Amino acid sequence: MTGKAFNIFGLSMITRMLAQQCDLEPGEVVWQGGDVHLYLNHAELVEAQMSRAPAGAPKLRINRRPSSIFDYRIEDFEVVDYAPQAHISAPVAV
Repeated sequence: MTGKAFNIFGLSMITRMLAQQCDLEPGEVVWQGGDVHLYLNHAELVEAQMSRAPAGAPKLRINRRPSSIFDYRIEDFEVVDYAPQAHISAPVAV
């Protein structure tokens, strides 16, 4: 659960890249959890994450359209109006 925000951002980014490459407008990302689980040593971390109120209205800008989906560079992306919150450190549960 603590990594969900990171995974959603990655999914949104690839959706935007594919839309740009195909001359389409991106739609919405719909997520459905299948084998969603929570490790006991992460319970307090998830509670802390869920207690937070979102801040800002972040937007992803893609500053260049490369000729191929494989030619994007980190410099091609810009996130604006992002208000990050404090890091929540989580141990790896194995």
